[in-house]
Amino acid sequence: MTTAERRTDDPAAVLDSVPLGAFVGGTWTDTGRTFPVEDPATGEVLAAVADCGPDEARAALDAAAAAQPALAATAPRERAELLRRIHELLLRDRERLATIITLEMGKPVAESRGEVAYAAEFFRWFSEEACRIEGSYATSPDGRGRILVTRRPVGPCLLITPWNFPLAMGARKIAPALAAGCTSVVKPAEQTPLTMLALAALLEEAGVPAGAVSVLPASDPEAVADPVLADPRLRKLSFTGSTEVGRHLIRRSADQVLRVSLELGGNAPFLVFEDADLDAAVEGALVAKMRNGGEACTAANRFLVHDAVADEFARRLAERMAALVVGRGTEPGVDVGPLIDGPARDRVVGLIEEATAGGAQVRTGGAALPGAGYFLEPTVLTDVPAGAEMTRTEIFGPVAPIQRFDDTDAAVAAANDTPYGLVSYVYTRDIDRALAVCEALEAGMVGLNRGVVSDPAAPFGGVKQSGLGREGGRVGIDEFLETTYVALPR
Repeated sequence: MTTAERRTDDPAAVLDSVPLGAFVGGTWTDTGRTFPVEDPATGEVLAAVADCGPDEARAALDAAAAAQPALAATAPRERAELLRRIHELLLRDRERLATIITLEMGKPVAESRGEVAYAAEFFRWFSEEACRIEGSYATSPDGRGRILVTRRPVGPCLLITPWNFPLAMGARKIAPALAAGCTSVVKPAEQTPLTMLALAALLEEAGVPAGAVSVLPASDPEAVADPVLADPRLRKLSFTGSTEVGRHLIRRSADQVLRVSLELGGNAPFLVFEDADLDAAVEGALVAKMRNGGEACTAANRFLVHDAVADEFARRLAERMAALVVGRGTEPGVDVGPLIDGPARDRVVGLIEEATAGGAQVRTGGAALPGAGYFLEPTVLTDVPAGAEMTRTEIFGPVAPIQRFDDTDAAVAAANDTPYGLVSYVYTRDIDRALAVCEALEAGMVGLNRGVVSDPAAPFGGVKQSGLGREGGRVGIDEFLETTYVALPR
């Protein structure tokens, strides 16, 4: 039975379609060890996947190093057509992949469909960029020579992806790597390896050369990452995850002086000024906060609302949040799925309890739901004290803390009062204020009167401790290219 013929309405059949081995050098491998993948909506085990370690990591890098020269020499159009085939296969299998994402990550299947479409768009975007890798030729200013500048692939890469967008974050790294002519070793998050294994099967079907992309599920990330990072054949690391782990990887990559791209934590402020369109602001807040159930680095983390509209904004947002349906993502009508695991839910509950002990008021929600799975009520808090832990750390859950301001400068200062700087959101109808605030915010991305900033055609990334480099957009492929200057005589 072909992939296209497999059932998408039966979770068991969908899981049966996922290869459970490691994909090393173009071959599906049984490591002799496995680890369980859990359904966060039930706490039950979905599958046991191959557990990779140092041996598989070295074999994958061997394959990547061996495949690198041929991939780098491939014609740009050939790489472009390969990426376009992957795009088409992702859309062909959209329902099946969406079900896999929902089963292992928990988000509602409607959101998972959106993630598949988003992931596919990265392959389409970089299929177009593969043919636009440019250099330059110029006369030197003194007229004594010529300057030839070329671009070439950086070489074998280690790509480490997170659990919250298990397909899209892999696509955002694999697509530009292939477009540039770089081979890759991919280490998916241990909570959600099934989606990446399903993608590996599609890469194989599309004709990705053996060794160009290996996928290594592992219960111990360091067992895979450490031997690869220590090998001089590796030339680049790309990681999406927490700032704490990012710092560790920067230290580990220093020995080889690797090219590093890091998309790390956030603490996104959502500013609502007194002249904002409140209907639009509430809709934007709902999307910015509740996409992925709040388990997104771009999620609005702190709502800074002008005194003149704070009460009405809180009332409307609480009303909308209270109406959201919580449940298993595969069920119809569900708006919010579970958190990824028990520790994640307990951590968010602890943040709520700490804030309310300090004086915050619960407008809706505030508690974990009883029974199986890791569910938490969508929550809105007002009167959140300035020093509350949830205002200083990434919540990563369905909780919206609201604080007040009465002055634009004070709002900007509060928004910037964080070591993070991934994304900020601004709602105002005053164009002068909008431009001034957007320029003053310390963030790599700003959503002006919109609650979603992610776009494959735009550069994604942050400043300060939110990361290094950019993914997506025209600059996304630059992270996988080296620049060579050739000095020519007259």
